[in-house]
Amino acid sequence: MADSALVGTWDLKDSKNFDEYMKKLDVSFATRKIGGVTKPTAVISIDGDKVTVESHSTFKNTKITGKLGEEFDEVTADDRKCKTTLTVDGKKLVQVQKWDGKQTTLVREVVDGKLVVTCTMDDVVCVRTYEKAA
Repeated sequence: MADSALVGTWDLKDSKNFDEYMKKLDVSFATRKIGGVTKPTAVISIDGDKVTVESHSTFKNTKITGKLGEEFDEVTADDRKCKTTLTVDGKKLVQVQKWDGKQTTLVREVVDGKLVVTCTMDDVVCVRTYEKAA
């Protein structure tokens, strides 16, 4: 089961290397510029072995729900059609997206009361830090 510390509403406070990460994903220039200034709110909920991750922003809202360990279809905010799997590694929620022979990993964990999302594709790593919403 995923760590219940992840559950809640989180506001983006800091983002490092996000533009480079989006470039690696082949996100268009215009979408990267919008994505770079957008400050999304993440909402994570857990119901047994089912995890829901929502992202709300002025640009686009997304929502995924998956059973831990089972692959499902996801359409990302940048319109990639992925096969996605959510798993738990200790207290980390690991999301793996696969599409067109490519793969990226998003790891969510709570560190010092903040939600840290580490996005990795090949040699590019992006870290986005969220604080619990009031």
